[in-house]
Amino acid sequence: MVGHIQKTDEESKTKGSVDEEHETLPTLEDWRTLPRVADKIPIMAWMVVICELCERFTYYGASGPFQNYVQYPPPAVKFGQAGAIGAGQETATALIYFFQFFCYITPLIGAIVADQYFGRYNTILLFCIIYMVGLTVLTATATPMAIAAKAAFPGLIVSMIIIGLGTGGIKSNVSPLVADQYTRTKPYVKSTGNKKVIVDPKITIQSLFHWFYLAINVGSLSPILTTYIEKYHSFWLAFLIPLAMFFGAIAVLIIFKSKYIKTPPQGSILLKSFRVLKMAFIRGKKLDNVKPSNLSNEDISKYNVNWDDKFINQVKKTLKACKVFVFFPIYWVCYGQMNSNLVSQASVMQTGNVPNDLIMNLNPISLIILVPFTDNVIYPTLRRFGITVRPITRMFIGFMIASLAMAYTAIIQHVIYTTGPCFVNTGCEIDGQVVPNNVNVWIQSPSYVLIGFSEVFASVTGLSYAYERAPDEMKSTVMAIFLTMSAFGSALGFAFVPLSKDPHLVVLYIILSVIVAVAGFLLLFTLKRFDNEEQQEEEEQVDTSEK
Repeated sequence: MVGHIQKTDEESKTKGSVDEEHETLPTLEDWRTLPRVADKIPIMAWMVVICELCERFTYYGASGPFQNYVQYPPPAVKFGQAGAIGAGQETATALIYFFQFFCYITPLIGAIVADQYFGRYNTILLFCIIYMVGLTVLTATATPMAIAAKAAFPGLIVSMIIIGLGTGGIKSNVSPLVADQYTRTKPYVKSTGNKKVIVDPKITIQSLFHWFYLAINVGSLSPILTTYIEKYHSFWLAFLIPLAMFFGAIAVLIIFKSKYIKTPPQGSILLKSFRVLKMAFIRGKKLDNVKPSNLSNEDISKYNVNWDDKFINQVKKTLKACKVFVFFPIYWVCYGQMNSNLVSQASVMQTGNVPNDLIMNLNPISLIILVPFTDNVIYPTLRRFGITVRPITRMFIGFMIASLAMAYTAIIQHVIYTTGPCFVNTGCEIDGQVVPNNVNVWIQSPSYVLIGFSEVFASVTGLSYAYERAPDEMKSTVMAIFLTMSAFGSALGFAFVPLSKDPHLVVLYIILSVIVAVAGFLLLFTLKRFDNEEQQEEEEQVDTSEK
């Protein structure tokens, strides 16, 4: 195991320090010959990970039944196809895209609130309360009485908005909060038994985000429970369980309040950055032109300049990091198929007694296996052979695997369309009963596993890259921008809604497969230099330590 719980947080609280008695900075020869390993992960980082696990259990447990909840009417027979609103696949898919869009645009609000007013910890706590209000509305309007009174649809819309605001406010702050608990910035040489290793903070942050992402996916297994409950009991109980679980997230935050390493609010970096960009656009579209050192006293007064040259350099560094994120929206469109069209695809296949929206849990199950396997086996093995897979290359690999997942899904859809009894008119009725085509639902499995494997390289890397490359004062902002790319992906997904119905679904998946592959190659060819720059920075760090 790469990450271990350490007994105290004292080591992590000494930022960038090196214990001269027991530790030494690595030399150039050390970098060439010694293996690089992760440091111990502070216990309070693990507490934030547990908080995230509870929140993700709530989010996925509540949203997992949404597609069926909207698409299908209440079942005509006991234990039939679960449903409540009966609005159809297009409407259900469009609502899922709206919900995902809103959940990933609101992190910008969370970043502003944290930076300007309350700090990360207090902001997370505030938005947890908002979150619970939305969950309560969702549960209350999913009762049989509310469904019969046509309150389910408006109740869902209201709860989607409130939950989206709550989860968004948490999203932009929880991953920086977990990384804040580890504060070492400089690598050091450590003796373990008869061998020496380099304890590398970058690998530690990478490992920490792997565990963070693993917790997300353990939490996202909750639809295994809630989809069974929706089918065999009720939607209101399926929504009540995530609401109850959310108390766990709040408890972890409150109980360990005094233990967390917290950063105080320092003013809204995001709003100030917008002002800088606006002024730069006016003054020749160059950020250097708005450095106070390049402005007259008259201009400083006219534009109410309240930043210094250092802040402009931070904005430049942030924009550079954010260039990577431009390619992610199309990736998120592919990812979003799991919670929408693939759920509908499963509903027209032979599922036996398994709920059609249960199959998507293969994705987090695969991630629970693949994340530690990649972190503990693949990356260390490559490093032992002197091969470092740097961030841009890892993201490219993730995009290619996502392309393969969509191509496979297109093949499955073609098999469904060429198989009876309904062929392209899926979900047809025979003798008054809706029947599936004669295709076993478990052949969907590779789609979910491949998407999961792509996340290990694309999404996990994006999270750690967003944190590592951002200036300290802008980590919440950069994280919010990274998450906003998912919102753009959901907005882009609306363009594909007309294809989210029979007989166009094969075309949909082929198009997605092609464009995510193109996006991956564009990412690699345009930003590969970032990998080279990272290697150069490491070499310069070694040169500095040897002087």
